[in-house]
Amino acid sequence: MTRRVTIADIAAAAGVSKGAVSYALNGRPGVSEATRAKILAIAAEMGFVPNRAARSLSVSSAQAVGIALRRSARTLGIEPYFMELISGIEATLSAGSFGLTLQIVDTVEEELEVYRRWWAERRVDGVLMCDVGTEDRRLGFVADLGLPAVAVGGPIEGARLPAVWHDDAEPCREILGYLHALGHRRIARVAGFAHLLHTGIRDNAYAETAAGLGLESMETFHSDYTGEQGARITRRLLSSAGRPTAVIYDNDVMAVAGLGVAHELGIDVPGRLSIVAWDDSPLCRLTHPALTSLTRDISAYGSQCAEALLSVIGAEPDADRTFSVQCRPAQLSPRASTGPARA
Repeated sequence: MTRRVTIADIAAAAGVSKGAVSYALNGRPGVSEATRAKILAIAAEMGFVPNRAARSLSVSSAQAVGIALRRSARTLGIEPYFMELISGIEATLSAGSFGLTLQIVDTVEEELEVYRRWWAERRVDGVLMCDVGTEDRRLGFVADLGLPAVAVGGPIEGARLPAVWHDDAEPCREILGYLHALGHRRIARVAGFAHLLHTGIRDNAYAETAAGLGLESMETFHSDYTGEQGARITRRLLSSAGRPTAVIYDNDVMAVAGLGVAHELGIDVPGRLSIVAWDDSPLCRLTHPALTSLTRDISAYGSQCAEALLSVIGAEPDADRTFSVQCRPAQLSPRASTGPARA
């Protein structure tokens, strides 16, 4: 009995990986045209016949959605935002009998390879793309793959993928208006990664609002969202001449770290320093004093993102895949960490 020729046989003969053979035989991106032609020629010469059962299985639903994150596992473990986002995503997916595949990556290239492999091997039916950048090549790459995807963030100009997002500009105006009414004229902000889309939107909104209010100073310092960097920047700010009377943090972890530095330096909050955190969480309510923060339902946001992706996965091939869903903006929740500026 003649043994069936396998993808492994073709890969060995062509001197390529089994994944490259799979891309070529199934007409998917991932190999050059020259390599594809070589693989197809070798397959024909060897009399390769696709296994119908395996092929049928490969194109069936994986009943899974993927997320690849360029964040350290340690950061994710203490970041309430991602924990709440994923809980909302998981709740909606499980209700539809879908699983969630989460993978931590170090680089953009590694993330792109994960998407390529997931789709080639049909490990997922679609992906949610977090941490959308101002110039994000992942979006075009995934669209070219044909991999169903939803961007968690926006708005994205000229997008080829759907996006679910919050208005990041209006809350900035609300925060500065509130602090200005309390008499604060020297304000600093400890922001997140400079390359992220939502960071850029906030940068512009804070700068424009500060100019309109005539603030004495409104400085922004970008960081990596960790408590360590939040504390380091805060210590530098509070040890400088003409230190700010209010500091805004782009997440709750950095705000809690900043509050700790103020306590360490003997600076009363809110008597001599007001603190505002973006993204409310139990952390903000358990500190002393409790932190004024921007409140939004992150779990519901995750659920909306998952619902959008499931609709894309179940849509007809010619359906619109560039829709944009705007969620309710965050609302300011004043607490004991903010008060009138002291002259």
